[in-house]
Amino acid sequence: MEVREGSGWRLVVDSDRHPFGVLIGGGEAAAGAWAAELTQAETLALRRGMNTLQEQHRALVDTLMAEEAIELAMELACEGGDLWLSLEGDRNRWCLRFVLTPAPGRRGVEGSWGGEASVALAAALQTCMLAEAEDATLQGGGIAA
Repeated sequence: MEVREGSGWRLVVDSDRHPFGVLIGGGEAAAGAWAAELTQAETLALRRGMNTLQEQHRALVDTLMAEEAIELAMELACEGGDLWLSLEGDRNRWCLRFVLTPAPGRRGVEGSWGGEASVALAAALQTCMLAEAEDATLQGGGIAA
């Protein structure tokens, strides 16, 4: 089991748990924290989407004025339904939100992280140990933004 957490975020990967081997969470306990379990395929889609949004932000950051804010959004097809992600912020800070719209018979999930927590969670997702074999199931799911 792999546990990573920081202020406003939590990530637990347990490959022995099926089908929901990943727990993600956000917020602070005193202010209403949340947590949800994801499948490995859903988590890989979340990681891939976060990476894409961060790359888009990096490509645009030099064109933004100091007071200008942007929102980047995308939708990915994944095993559990459709995953919508949003990166919202300015040149220096951004926050992440996601909504997993369920396929029939599945559960839906929605969550968000503040600025520092978004950056830390995205970095933790990038390096966590997920079963890469499941990544092949996502290659057919494209971006429908």
